[in-house]
Amino acid sequence: MKTLKQQRLSQTTNHFDLLSEEIVFTIIDFLSENPLDKKSFSLACKWFYVIESKHRKNLRPLRQEHLPAILTRYPNITRLDFSLCPRVTDGSLMTISNMCDSTLRSIDLSRSGAFSGSGLLSLAVNCRNLVEIDVSNATNLKDAGAAALAGAKNLEKLWMGRCKMVTDMGVGCIAVGCKKLRLISLKWCLGVGDFGVGLIAVKCKEIRSLDLSYLPITDKCLPSILKLQHLEDLVLEGCFGIDDDSLAALKHGCKSLKALDMSSCQNISHLGLSSLTSGTGGLQQITLAGDDGQVTLALADGLKKLSMLQSIKLDGCLVTCAGLKAIGNLCVSLKELSLSKCSGVTDEGLSSVVTKHGELRKLDITCCRKITDVSIAHITSSCTALTSLRMESCTLVPREAFVLIGQRCHFLEELDLTDNEIDDEGLKSISRCSKLSILKLGICLNITDEGLTNVGMCCRKLVELDLYRSVEISDSGISAIAYGCPDLEMINIAYCKDITDSSLLSLSKCSRLNTFESRGCPLITSLGLAALAVGCKQLTKLDIKKCHNIDDVGMLPLAHFSQNLRQINLSYSSVTDVGLLSLASISCLQSLTILHMKGLTPSGLAAALLACGGLTKVKLQTSFKFLLPQPLFEHLEARGCVLQWRDKVFQAELDPKCWKLQLEDMVP
Repeated sequence: MKTLKQQRLSQTTNHFDLLSEEIVFTIIDFLSENPLDKKSFSLACKWFYVIESKHRKNLRPLRQEHLPAILTRYPNITRLDFSLCPRVTDGSLMTISNMCDSTLRSIDLSRSGAFSGSGLLSLAVNCRNLVEIDVSNATNLKDAGAAALAGAKNLEKLWMGRCKMVTDMGVGCIAVGCKKLRLISLKWCLGVGDFGVGLIAVKCKEIRSLDLSYLPITDKCLPSILKLQHLEDLVLEGCFGIDDDSLAALKHGCKSLKALDMSSCQNISHLGLSSLTSGTGGLQQITLAGDDGQVTLALADGLKKLSMLQSIKLDGCLVTCAGLKAIGNLCVSLKELSLSKCSGVTDEGLSSVVTKHGELRKLDITCCRKITDVSIAHITSSCTALTSLRMESCTLVPREAFVLIGQRCHFLEELDLTDNEIDDEGLKSISRCSKLSILKLGICLNITDEGLTNVGMCCRKLVELDLYRSVEISDSGISAIAYGCPDLEMINIAYCKDITDSSLLSLSKCSRLNTFESRGCPLITSLGLAALAVGCKQLTKLDIKKCHNIDDVGMLPLAHFSQNLRQINLSYSSVTDVGLLSLASISCLQSLTILHMKGLTPSGLAAALLACGGLTKVKLQTSFKFLLPQPLFEHLEARGCVLQWRDKVFQAELDPKCWKLQLEDMVP
């Protein structure tokens, strides 16, 4: 028997003291990605608070003014992601460089364009272990800023997309200073040409990935690029200055190349392509997407030396039957084929490809409007190992054909059947695909709750479900999904007019739900939204446009419980100044769409815009442009917020079948 003293001692002992830091670190790793969970953990006791501070390596700050306090608490940060912070100034970068000088390895500034060369120089000089930096969309960054980056001698990955004011001089400085670069993206850097790209190729011998999309380059820099011994991924999308003559002289190619993207290169035909690929026998993925491309027998013949080719993406190209047949015969190791929006795809051509490639894993035949059940029969009988099938708007495929998908393709993880004739029998069959995680059934007018119930009972791994304008779906179908798919993260029930609060009450049990779209559901009220807010605390995107019965009562629980919310569309709702102002408590909120809201006044709107300090984008009715004070616009712009004005008139909702017919009339 324990003495009274021993009993008291055992009661006061903290058993967590017996755990090592490594064990507690492991426990933290098992927590969900929801930042509120880690915050709750750290507040459990002082020791957990200290341990969590030591363990944290990644941060996504919302406000730059809090950086000193945040970085003091978290001394071991290796990655800073400012994608949620609209403005990061030079002062903040200097603070980071002083406090994270030895630990910082990666920083994302792709959404924060308020810095200049002086801030980048501080980072480059002080943070000697910095290996990744993203300054994409820094449209005001000039050569001086690019030259500052050259001080980061250990830099391995650099993204500079849309840095349109940087020229060859700035890129040349980077090439000379950052010789360890393995990846660089210069997409849409319109001031960079042959000279700058040539310097990158000559000075940075370790380059593995090079994105030159939409650069005004010509054949002058290509020889240097293709001499890179380690180059694996080359993107030349939209490089109009490269033509067949540019490629004809390049007979030796690049033996290390594994992925090549020549989308929208209007001046390249199969002749130039055959020259480029003649020495790239190790090529595994090729992308030739573009409205002007033609997939002919000659083009397929140009690919015949690529024995290791696993992925071909031809989106938007004009495809011939002979070209598809040749691809089927020549590319023996194909795992992925994308023919999205390719005109010319027929049953004969598509069937000839899939029957030769039983190991195909991913197939995209979106908007291949000429195919029928013949193609589906060949796909499902030959490619039983498919994990992804996208076939939106294959409108000639009869409803009976969809049964074959469920009967034969049991490994499917992604299935896009948007705008097709599938019915409940097809859904019942597809529910056999127990590995499904993404299912898109938008504009499927023949499916009902009966078919959806089968999906809910059998597809427990479902995380994304799109039911946009599938108007025969009601609460019982959604309830079956919510009960059977507890890990659901995204659902779109827009314009499913029979959905009521009952569906939202069911979905509130899906605690991982982060994206909810219910625009055009007139029966949903604030009661249902409140339930969703309480149960789904990870909500980041919410679209309740044209939900007329949602008012300020729904905004209050949203403001209290949905602290991760970043994007919301309130257009046509009954929310007033009071409800909008309550959203200011959501510090993550970045994007706000508020069109045709009769309850808003200029003074209330101004107060809400000032109070929501994290906004980066707001869509407003043009009429408010003349009712709000000019200093307000200047203040919001200085804070990093972009106002987008819309003058769209109110449009009454069409009957679903009329809407679909109208959509089909628009398609060529």
